[in-house]
Amino acid sequence: MKPTFMKVHLLLFMFVFILVVTACQQNKSRVDHQDMHEDSFLNKASSPSDREPDDKIVIGFSMDTLAEERWLRDRELFKEAVEALGAEVKIFASKGDDALQILHAENLINEGIDILVIVPHNAESTAMIVKKAHAAGIKVLSYDRLVRNSETDLYVSYDNEMVGELQAKAITKLVPKGKYVYIGGPETDYNAHLLKKGVFNILQPLIDKGDITVVYDQWTKEWYPENAYTNMKEALKVNHNEVDAVISANDATAGKVIQALAEQGLAGKIPVVGQDADLAATQRIVEGLQTMTVYKPLKALADQAAELAVKLAKGEEIEVERIVNNGKLEVPAILLSPIAVDQNNIDETIIADGFHSREEVYKNKEK
Repeated sequence: MKPTFMKVHLLLFMFVFILVVTACQQNKSRVDHQDMHEDSFLNKASSPSDREPDDKIVIGFSMDTLAEERWLRDRELFKEAVEALGAEVKIFASKGDDALQILHAENLINEGIDILVIVPHNAESTAMIVKKAHAAGIKVLSYDRLVRNSETDLYVSYDNEMVGELQAKAITKLVPKGKYVYIGGPETDYNAHLLKKGVFNILQPLIDKGDITVVYDQWTKEWYPENAYTNMKEALKVNHNEVDAVISANDATAGKVIQALAEQGLAGKIPVVGQDADLAATQRIVEGLQTMTVYKPLKALADQAAELAVKLAKGEEIEVERIVNNGKLEVPAILLSPIAVDQNNIDETIIADGFHSREEVYKNKEK
């Protein structure tokens, strides 16, 4: 091979080599830049302190159900409160379906929400949702119902143990001695356990004295009123209608308890208590069919939860005076105080607050 040809061949080889190296370096630079961009995005999503001041906070609200009157109110009041704070809320209701609630929560997390607010259907199974949210750098606020055995960041509710105590105090004043029936909520809802605990805080000393006997005590699966109706019919049957008082976990179940009593000619003769201040319950109270309810001003709850959710999303510190053990850890909690309502104070509480109008409440009584 001639020297001149060898020189030309060598120069061509060196030129191609330089082009390949340069292209690789440019491609590596593009890849590094893309990786840096993705890392930056992920860090921003998981760190509230990196948020831009003008970024609109997006809250995911995962609800158990909208089948009951009170949850329809919660949805609208929470939405109003969030939007008044300049934030946005995406709402899903799972119709009492655990798997659907988990799927909804996953969708919200994947959409890049800043915080998840959850009303759990099943207090235990929704712990998975908390875990998934935290893995994505998203904090979780339990609304009204506590998620069990999880690292929930904050719990905002009314004091459900106090609700049960108010129910029991009201009914034991009327019936200090006798046979009691307890119609609870679902065993899967931790609130139902708190309510029952509050009730028996008051009843147990009277049980120990022999003044009160609980002749029937049953959970109401899924909070379904029809299940409460079945339970109450059974309670009356096994006790030959010899029942002196009924404590029902909420107003919807109380309504069916009263229906079962009415079929035996006992409606209005046996005191029945509930909670939630549903419209139908307030109507029954003024008619003398239901003894009392427990009023939990939902606007106060929704406003408080919305404000705290926004603060959590921003990474701001929240001071609390209460903690609640959820089976895994002590969860910081904000617990509002409920109000016992009967015929004597229904006008200055529920009606005065505009929760229900006087026309609605007294509709049946004034016919």
